[in-house]
Amino acid sequence: MRVVCFTLVLACGAASAQPQRENRRAASATEEEDDVVRVLRGRASYYSDALAGRSTASGEPYDPTKLTAASRDLPFGTRVRVTRVDGDGNELASVVVRINDRGPHRDRRRILDLSRAAAERLDMIRAGVVQIRAEVLAD
Repeated sequence: MRVVCFTLVLACGAASAQPQRENRRAASATEEEDDVVRVLRGRASYYSDALAGRSTASGEPYDPTKLTAASRDLPFGTRVRVTRVDGDGNELASVVVRINDRGPHRDRRRILDLSRAAAERLDMIRAGVVQIRAEVLAD
């Protein structure tokens, strides 16, 4: 009997110790609620409009109106929730993008290059380069 009770206590304790998904912001009706696989922090820039129509590393043409991004190491097709943060870590805006290109190539502090549409959603057009948190989402 003691073994059964001890097993139940361990099972209940383990179940209650499971991490809960952190609710960082109020979810809108269109916001995706997916599991986060990995979190990256750094800076993001966005593509020049002059690159519109040119081939990306995945082979598809760059379309400034699509929510896409370039990463040095994330696989093509990976979905990433990109959140612009201020100097204190406060969230300013968020967008989900799909990786379809390689880059950024110069500044190692930059972890993503975003399409113009994604940059507009993050309100970063004037700034050009901003601090971000990038949450890699599960398939």
